Amino acid sequence: MYYRSKFMNRLGAVIIAGCLVMASCLPTKMDAYEKNQEIPGHQWTYQYKPVFEVTVNPADTAYLYNIYVNVRHTDAYPYSNIWVLVNTQTPGDSIQQPRRVELPLADASGKWLGSGLDDIYEHRIPIQEKAILNKPGTYRFIFEQNMRQNPLPYVMNVGLRIEKAGQRP
Repeated sequence: MYYRSKFMNRLGAVIIAGCLVMASCLPTKMDAYEKNQEIPGHQWTYQYKPVFEVTVNPADTAYLYNIYVNVRHTDAYPYSNIWVLVNTQTPGDSIQQPRRVELPLADASGKWLGSGLDDIYEHRIPIQEKAILNKPGTYRFIFEQNMRQNPLPYVMNVGLRIEKAGQRP
């Protein structure tokens, strides 16, 4: 009888652990999305257009989101800003007209605005606050550098961050 009780306890523990693992695989609400992509050779060309795909579940459409562009560059980056074209494709639609966005990287005195370690600086720059992602499905964000210089040197990474900003009214 003792062995049967011990076996049942272990079996129960295995079943509970299995249920927890399976429950963790179910779709959940998107609290935040963040992905960064390395710029090949740290030279951002017009031809290199990083794509970020964000899946929005039906429950996610009840919230507002803040959208950021992440930029990582070296101290040798020659400008105080970077202009990018942000193309957004909503689920089921074609790519929308690109939106030109300025990303300030340094203040008027030339001091970098982002956080730095040694000669590398990282920035998280807001491009839209309280955005509405009202269609469930996959959103595609495509970034293009839109500066006069091609390739644009000393840009190491570019990325997208989307975080929950509260419930929609």
